[in-house]
Amino acid sequence: MSGADVRESVTIVALPEQVQVARGFVAGVLGPSHGHADAAVLLASELVTNSVRHSGSAVPGGLVTVTVMTRGEDVRVEVADCGAGAVPVPGPAACVAEGGRGLRLVEALADRWGYERGGGRAVTWFELGRG
Repeated sequence: MSGADVRESVTIVALPEQVQVARGFVAGVLGPSHGHADAAVLLASELVTNSVRHSGSAVPGGLVTVTVMTRGEDVRVEVADCGAGAVPVPGPAACVAEGGRGLRLVEALADRWGYERGGGRAVTWFELGRG
């Protein structure tokens, strides 16, 4: 989202207990009255959890960076980590396992989402309000 009105980032240690820090960061950037705040917090939580559990950042001292960009009511959230061997894909629709549903939520709630890899980094992102 070029020319964003707001662009803020936070870098956290890739530990499960730090996912709440990422949620609080996204909520704080958007504020309680933003029309996409709840969905953005939920989806950011899912992406950060994936980074903490499955990426190359999931090692002692690994880091994950969350960036929030807004333009009016449009929101883009990016989660950058040290990459992983697997491509992020949603789990099967009938998935009842404890894991595998996060990207299904992203796919269902985001107007657009995707990922980019390069330079030893992976960025998974979603956009809300850009339908």
